[in-house]
Amino acid sequence: MDITKKSCLVLSMSLAFSVQAETLTRDNGAPVGDNQNSITAGSNGSVLLQDVQLIQKLQRFARERIPERVVHARGTGVHGEFVASTDLSGLTQAAPFAEKGKVTPVFVRFSTVIHSKGSPETLRDPRGFATRFYSDQGNWDLVGNNLPVFFIRDAIKFPDMVHSLKPSPVTNLQDPNRFFDFFSHEGTATNMLTWVYTNLGTPSSYRKMDGFGVHAYKFINDENQVKYVKFHWKSQQGVEGLRPNEVTKIQGQNFNHLTDDLYSEINKGNYPKWDLKVKVLSPSDLNKFDYNPLDATKMWQDVPETTVGTMTLNRVPGNFFQETEQAAFAPSNLIPGIEPSEDKLLQGRIFSYADTQLYRLGANLSHLPINQAKVTVANHNQEGAGNYGHTSSDVNYQPSTKLALTDDSRYRAVNTKLSGTVQQAVIKKQDNFTQAGVLYRSLSKQDKSDLITNLSGDLGKVEDSNVKHQMLSYFYQADKEFGQRLTKAVNGDLKEVKRRAKS
Repeated sequence: MDITKKSCLVLSMSLAFSVQAETLTRDNGAPVGDNQNSITAGSNGSVLLQDVQLIQKLQRFARERIPERVVHARGTGVHGEFVASTDLSGLTQAAPFAEKGKVTPVFVRFSTVIHSKGSPETLRDPRGFATRFYSDQGNWDLVGNNLPVFFIRDAIKFPDMVHSLKPSPVTNLQDPNRFFDFFSHEGTATNMLTWVYTNLGTPSSYRKMDGFGVHAYKFINDENQVKYVKFHWKSQQGVEGLRPNEVTKIQGQNFNHLTDDLYSEINKGNYPKWDLKVKVLSPSDLNKFDYNPLDATKMWQDVPETTVGTMTLNRVPGNFFQETEQAAFAPSNLIPGIEPSEDKLLQGRIFSYADTQLYRLGANLSHLPINQAKVTVANHNQEGAGNYGHTSSDVNYQPSTKLALTDDSRYRAVNTKLSGTVQQAVIKKQDNFTQAGVLYRSLSKQDKSDLITNLSGDLGKVEDSNVKHQMLSYFYQADKEFGQRLTKAVNGDLKEVKRRAKS
């Protein structure tokens, strides 16, 4: 056994404590061979539908709450419009970017991720930033967050991550001991944890918050040429988070401060705006980085952004339930010219978000006005709960000589070359800590101090020394000063932190 494998084994054994191992199974009792990695077609290939463990976890996870969303439960919706600032037809067939000046109606839902529907908006949390474009080609949902990365890179860990962050199934209380226990096994989360424990984890205003698509997508043009892209909504109002003392003060005054601020400013005619910026990579560029650009825990550093349009939010919904609550966003709502990349987390979200919405709202959720496309919908999807269509044709299949309804080869999925074997393994080029260190060093002196205050407030509550020091070793690997200051703040043992970081 080589030294690396031996060190990993020792670390795994230490994290396992003295609990006797029991084989994990699926609901049918079959043992699970790998609960850490989805099955993919090659090292960078798409996730396979045959991964029944992944599918079952996501299906069961999506059905855990009735009727509140499991994640993104507390939301605020606003109508507006997107205006393209340039012609991107050379890069993509997507209608919103077809010509300079093109206007596309939008609906945006801001939200918290973990906390419940009635929770205070002052609580630390990533913020959802979901945008629906009602385009000439159908609805396109860009479902992202206010932070550029995420905790995990593989959708098979999403239910576990959320379970750790949600209240205990025994006490119904959120507990840092639970979620840091999980994250002590997931060095992948170090970058996101650093982001969410900055003051950006407690925004002062939805208007003063950026949005990120997080995942890589593909732009496809009329010649079927492919570019990988990332999306960034940059607030024209600037970005502002609450400092630790401000969080306590505002929560005592108004726990709806984000919604109140957004709605009151829009009703005054102060319409917030965001510029949509896009980063572009050629497929041949993907292997030129020290990290994997399709890893959702990573930013595309040193890749230039181009502004492609501006979004203005200018109308508050007339009814919260009918619009904001029933809005069914899903990354699978794509249009010609935009396809998912091979990002393993995105591949899982393509399935799970749509499945969640079908569970919440029923098979005919697209009949609801807030979810209806602005173009004619022509297919044979019918029946099921909530159907109020007016089907009169005897033909509900395709192809048919009786009905001229057919597919269009111009909109076939782009061909993607594959290599390797079907596998269940972690990606290469993991590099879990570098970008967290870059973020820490980019912060101002005050923001660094606030990050230490925010993070130590939760990490200091962790009772298990093993878990606490494992987390400290991750932050130490990101940046030595970061790890040292945090270790001191939680009364940790720096020698132990250095030992773990080295191993």
